[in-house]
Amino acid sequence: MFIHKAYRFRIYPTKQQTELIQKTMGCSRFVFNHFLALWNDSYKETGKGLTYHSCSAKLPALKNEYEWLKEVDSTALQSSLQNLADSFLRFFKKQNKAPRFKSKNNHVQSYKTKYTNGNIAVVGNKIKLPKLGWVRFSKSRDVEGRILHATVRRNPIGKYFISIHVETEAQPLDKTETAIGIDLGITDFAILSDDRKIDNHKFTIKMEKELKREQRKLSRRAVHAKNNGTHLLDAKNYQKQKIKVARLHEKVMN
Repeated sequence: MFIHKAYRFRIYPTKQQTELIQKTMGCSRFVFNHFLALWNDSYKETGKGLTYHSCSAKLPALKNEYEWLKEVDSTALQSSLQNLADSFLRFFKKQNKAPRFKSKNNHVQSYKTKYTNGNIAVVGNKIKLPKLGWVRFSKSRDVEGRILHATVRRNPIGKYFISIHVETEAQPLDKTETAIGIDLGITDFAILSDDRKIDNHKFTIKMEKELKREQRKLSRRAVHAKNNGTHLLDAKNYQKQKIKVARLHEKVMN
């Protein structure tokens, strides 16, 4: 039985690689927004939207118009079109809301690149990515299976991660075997499948107090910026506090 599996690692790009990652995220966002606007216009004029293939056919002309689109991974741009088409497909199936324009001010940015002719590979503690070359990463386990695609993501506090999606063979478990499930949380450190709870009051109380305190600061700074007529994206103190709260949430998650 073949299944899809994802491996997530933190990567440590160089300064040049970081700049290229930022460019790729920006170009992927630009392509998504550009064709979303065309898609919406087509729907208003004709009552019909576009398709992935019709958008893909227009991409070379867009690259000629904007030369900087040629500097980044081409498969990442194609993935943006595929994501747009998938979003509309799920929208018409009433599985989610209509696609919205992506903002460069979002603290979480990402792009997806597809495996083609060995352009993604893992050797030791380095991973090869299109245009970026070899990038160092924290290898916590071996990547097993046929690589399908990879997603590079920047989190709210500026760290970079990669999710490697693979197809691998899995052996089904014996139906006669039983296992205990574990659900990790904050209020209770762990809840087992037989309803037993494992407490960690020291950690819970400390982190709850710290999170509440910092989130109250964030709320006050949001109100202060609003009273001064400052947009939250331009409020430096608010943005600093927002990153601090994000760091605390990451600490809890870890």
